[in-house]
Parts: sequence; structure tokens; C-alpha cells
Amino acid sequence: MKLIVTVGMPGSGKDELVGVARSMGLATLKMGDLVRDETRRRGLAVTNANVARIASEERDKHGAGVWAQRALPKLSETRMLVDGCRSDTEVTVFRHHFGDLFVLGIYASPETRHERMSSRSRSDDGGGLQEFFDRDRRELKWGIGSAFALADGMIVNEGTLDDFRRAARTMLESALKREA
Repeated sequence: MKLIVTVGMPGSGKDELVGVARSMGLATLKMGDLVRDETRRRGLAVTNANVARIASEERDKHGAGVWAQRALPKLSETRMLVDGCRSDTEVTVFRHHFGDLFVLGIYASPETRHERMSSRSRSDDGGGLQEFFDRDRRELKWGIGSAFALADGMIVNEGTLDDFRRAARTMLESALKREA
């Protein structure tokens, strides 16, 4: 199995990358969906605060790799993209189970990410600038910077959407060619 795992801060372009991957015929799994599903299962509204609380509580209770562990049973396709890895521990979980792993980092500046998140109106994006920076600090505390440091490839997403989609397609094609 070839597994591509993305890592990037909120608003960096991971959702767009998922769209490109799907257009190429890759199966996808968004790790954030696992957290949002758990939030709903507990009868809570899918807000930034609730999703963050559930994500943190589960990590505190079950360890930093809990969301990767919960993703494993859902990974069954030959070639697949998992979106939204948040720590080096999660990368380790995936590497242990799928040796053929490509970690893809997506970078966008805080200013660019904040603008994107302000315009996309996703219920768990939060509101103002303070919430944005609080979310960044929380993600960094979970270890996203360490996961980012393990990236096998990187896309800088500061240009147009078309530029990003072209770069994403090129990077995904390159990662898939590295198959053993």
C-alpha cells in the first residue's frame, strides 16, 4: 500500500489537496473528520472550541497517536491520501503500519491562512484573530511542527489556486512514482 500523509497548519490548503488527490483517483481520509464525528457523537456542536476540546481530551487520555490509530481501520485502498496529520507520533504510527509512506507538508503564511479561514466559513474555524492564533498554538503544542519536519516533500501555497493545484498534482504524481 502507498500512503501519502499531509501535514499543514489550518488554512494552508489541505482541503484543496484532497480535491486534487480525489481527481487523480486516490482514496482519501480526512483525520479532522474523525474528530468532528466524535464531537457529533458526543452530542456537541461542531465548533472550534468543541472540536479542539475533544481532540485534546482524546490525545491526553489515549496518547498523541490516538487519531492515527483510529484512522488505521479505514485505510484499505492500494493508494491513499490521509489528510491532516498533527504530530510526529502520528507519522510514526503510519510508518509502523505502512512502511511505504510519503509525508507531504503544505505551507502558507499565517496572514494567508487567516484570510482563507475567514472567508471559508467552516463551523470549526473559529472567529477572530485571537482564536486563529490560539488554534495555531494548540496545533503546535500537539506536535505539528515535528510532523512538518519529517516531510518528504513540501508545497508552498502562497500563489493562486490554479498554481497550487498544479503543484499539488505534480507533487502527488512524484510521490506515487516513488512506489516500491
